Amino acid sequence: MENRNLEEAIASRRTFAIISHPDAGKTTLTEKLLLYSGMVHTAGMVRGRKGRKAAASDWMAMEQERGISITASAMQFPYKDAIINVLDTPGHEDFSADTYRTLTAADCAIMVIDSAKGVEKQTRKLFEVCKLRKIPVLTFVNKMDMPGRDPLDLMAEVESVLGIHACALNWPIGIGRDFTGVYDRQMNTCLLFTKVSTGGAQKAEVQTCSLEDPKIERLIGKNGFESLKQELELLNLAGNEFSLEAFLAGEVTPVFFASALTNFGVEPFFDAFLTLAPSPQKRHVDLPNGDEKSIDPVSDPFSAYVFKLQANMDKRHRDSMAFLRICSGQFNRDLVVKHHRLNREIRLSRPHGMVAGERSTVDSAYAGDIIGVINPGVFSIGDTVSLNGGFNFKPLPQFQPEIFAKLHPKEIGKRKAFDKGITQLAEEGSIQLLRPIDGYGDAIFAAVGRLQFEVMQYRLKDEYGVETVLTSLPFQCSGWLIGPLENFKKPSTSLLVTDRSGKLMVLFEENWEKQYAIKENPNHQIVDIL
Repeated sequence: MENRNLEEAIASRRTFAIISHPDAGKTTLTEKLLLYSGMVHTAGMVRGRKGRKAAASDWMAMEQERGISITASAMQFPYKDAIINVLDTPGHEDFSADTYRTLTAADCAIMVIDSAKGVEKQTRKLFEVCKLRKIPVLTFVNKMDMPGRDPLDLMAEVESVLGIHACALNWPIGIGRDFTGVYDRQMNTCLLFTKVSTGGAQKAEVQTCSLEDPKIERLIGKNGFESLKQELELLNLAGNEFSLEAFLAGEVTPVFFASALTNFGVEPFFDAFLTLAPSPQKRHVDLPNGDEKSIDPVSDPFSAYVFKLQANMDKRHRDSMAFLRICSGQFNRDLVVKHHRLNREIRLSRPHGMVAGERSTVDSAYAGDIIGVINPGVFSIGDTVSLNGGFNFKPLPQFQPEIFAKLHPKEIGKRKAFDKGITQLAEEGSIQLLRPIDGYGDAIFAAVGRLQFEVMQYRLKDEYGVETVLTSLPFQCSGWLIGPLENFKKPSTSLLVTDRSGKLMVLFEENWEKQYAIKENPNHQIVDIL
């Protein structure tokens, strides 16, 4: 009976990430999932303007000020018969490394697309990561209540730009101001919505009817009604077939049209998601002898890995939280596990579930769940923990930084707080801390994008009380150096440094210098991703 309960608990899990270009509406969609699950009674807008709630998934003060997601947040809550673990990721490309790491913890992804803008740059990048990791993707075409592009054109762009078959499982009834509902192609029914509150703060009212019901023609006009019928006929004749197997294999993306702001089409999308999205699957791990094996979520005992560290989520405690994706078995509070990298046993005490920075103690959790545990300085990103040991989950990718700077506290007396702050931020992976190999000079701060430096300075001031001075450095690109240092021919203006784990890197002032170094050192490798 216990195994059956374990199997049922794991089968009910749906763990997914929401990906998009900035401002496509993914944080709004996350908020509406909380609304429809009953976790919040009034959905918050992304920007916490006067008289409006801030979005629950954006807990950092700077996120609420700017209206963008800066850190990946993890939340768990029940929705109908499932347990949802949603990973709301930063859309801004300057935080792509955090997003890539978070995607490793997801079993599928929801790709949010702005109906007016189509497939944008960051969407393409994130989709490629999903494709590389064979993560199935559902497509949510958002903002159908606003002026936008033709739905057929958007479908064609998804196919041509992303290189995947697209199959519309619903179709919009009207567009822009005329958007009144969706046609469910699987159930052959029309879902008509009525707005009941400003900004979608409350659930939309919905009524179901057939395509033959005269009220549809009255709502969208004769021309709109004829266009709808023609588009549905075209989809039935020439559209891609949908199969669950092809979706799970990453060969087809089911497409849904909706408006997260008004809630039109949101609940039918979530309901379809529960049916389509996979429960936790087997994961490949590396063995000490170089071989691989699979970890089964049900039959193998507890195992997990750290995909994210976050300091100061609760300013009252000034602690660091390690986020673990459970990959197999059951977790119980105060479980003693093997820490594979440190080769010692540790107790996972004070485990927490998260909803928008608010902690709740977790007594038990299952494969697919995300838990947060207090990090007393023993966890690094990518660490594996388990009951039995003897393997490691695949390493998380590291990406070459492109922007470099020196950073100093304005007040000498704040040095101790400054050192503590930068150490914790570096552990999180939000910035990289590099040191020249000759031992001279201060540490160099490195980032994928400039906004990461702004966030670093903001958090040092907000969380550690340290105001800082940032001095940009001339380096524009970098790479990890693989090969013997003594034989490496270094361009004169480049700099050799080590990262936090002691791996060698080369910093270059110009990209041509990097290409020259690669050409002049055929027995070495200079790689962008580790």
